[in-house]
Amino acid sequence: MRRTRLWIFPCAVAVIVGGASLIGLGMKDDSGGAGGGVLPRALTFGEDKPTASPTPTGPSPEELAAQERAKRTKALDAALKKYAATVPEFSVAVLDKKTGQRYSYRGSEKYDTASIVKVQVLACMLLKAQDAGRDLSSSQLSLAKRMIRLSDNNATTSLFNQLGKSTAVSKCNKRLGLSQTVVSNSWGLTRTTVNDQVKLLSELVDKAGPLDADSRKLTFTLMNTVDDSQDWGVPIVAKAGETTTVKNGWDTRSKDGGLWAVNTVGRVTLGDDVNVSVAVLSHNNKSMDGGIALVQKVAKMTRQYLKY
Repeated sequence: MRRTRLWIFPCAVAVIVGGASLIGLGMKDDSGGAGGGVLPRALTFGEDKPTASPTPTGPSPEELAAQERAKRTKALDAALKKYAATVPEFSVAVLDKKTGQRYSYRGSEKYDTASIVKVQVLACMLLKAQDAGRDLSSSQLSLAKRMIRLSDNNATTSLFNQLGKSTAVSKCNKRLGLSQTVVSNSWGLTRTTVNDQVKLLSELVDKAGPLDADSRKLTFTLMNTVDDSQDWGVPIVAKAGETTTVKNGWDTRSKDGGLWAVNTVGRVTLGDDVNVSVAVLSHNNKSMDGGIALVQKVAKMTRQYLKY
């Protein structure tokens, strides 16, 4: 075994310990034999270096992202609650398909659909045609275009009746995963929630969902080309270059004292970067314009705080 020789030159080394004791230097060979006193670690020689303390591990990127989302959600909750104290009743939901994150404020409150139910009617007509192994007839396609692009009520009634009214649409809603929507034979009085509406919007584009590629394409095309007079609501949140789809609903009736229900549902997309569904429902608005201002303000707040 190789041994390390340590030469001691005549000198005196004194270490003051506790202000009193002297410790003489010794040496210890590789065989383990004792050679005198043991130096404190801070005064030893050679390759035996102090071990560095381990670096503490912080939150993972996923944990940090979750913390940031929770912070944004809390801030949006507070902002919406403050706004709600000054305006008629509303609810809002957001589904970000890119991240899988969902947000809702009063998500299970039911409202009259007014004309947003027309998206359900379209989806159910397309599923009925798929089941029969065919496309929509030319007449049905013409009615669908008027129903979505112009919000034509007569066209809607015709398609609703062809489906089999509330019984058929209710059955269809189960296929679409809508568990909080109650269909009325007076289709505009169908009751729904924002949670169900973002679910429906998601099903319209889900490749693994019930609608086939042709049905998804037609739905997108119609909701992306509504008449300019109806291009309000969700599209207000879009940035330059982003694509939007929308269907709005508005109605007033004597039962509500002539007050307005104003609703908007739609999507905002940009390649792989943005893929968001938004639904805002409201009622008891004093005017249609006031309702539009409300739902657009709420939609913009979701983007401001959630930063999708």
